[in-house]
Amino acid sequence: MSVTLEAIMQEPAAPLLIERAQLALKDETRRRQEFREWVTEGVKAEFINGAVVLHSPVKRRHRLASDLLFRLVSVFADIWKVGEAAHEKAMISLTRNDYEPDICFWSSDKTADFDDDTMLHPAPDFIVEILSKKTQKHDRTTKFKDYAFHGVREYWIIDPNKKIVEQYLLPIGAKEYEEIGKFDETRRISSFAIPRFEIPVAAIFDNEANLAALLEMAKGRK
Repeated sequence: MSVTLEAIMQEPAAPLLIERAQLALKDETRRRQEFREWVTEGVKAEFINGAVVLHSPVKRRHRLASDLLFRLVSVFADIWKVGEAAHEKAMISLTRNDYEPDICFWSSDKTADFDDDTMLHPAPDFIVEILSKKTQKHDRTTKFKDYAFHGVREYWIIDPNKKIVEQYLLPIGAKEYEEIGKFDETRRISSFAIPRFEIPVAAIFDNEANLAALLEMAKGRK
């Protein structure tokens, strides 16, 4: 960001460039408000860098991975009362963009400010995006940078075809993610943002493994 600003300030036309940018952002703010008034519960859409991005129906493998992981995160959050998880249609509002992540989690200190009418949520502590052909570019570029910039502590990118979870962590004080590792079905993965949350990766892709993980979770609470 600072390099780009420095480059602009070296330009003789810097005041004009900045004025144009301000006008463009003002128009973008207007279109973002129109988007918020237009989008409904039945529409999967996001506002990304000034454009409305509509999402097509997902393939079964994508839907199952999303459903199974959400079940684990939400049940864990309820059992241990550590926060709140959301799935698909929870919109998070960042400085410039509005996103609807596949799965997200907020710790209890953040959810204390939520009420039943909350529609625009703050940056979560933990986000999961499940790759598809149409979304993977944003998942790996714009969202990757934006989530980190806004302090989302942990980001998982899941490839439902290869059945791999990529885990990224935001170091304290940093604005860019560090890769922790890539985990396949033979391994277990532990969250940094959700205390004590540890699951076999297979439980994200297989219903029987998922049920076994839920039982293990319930036993651990006793």
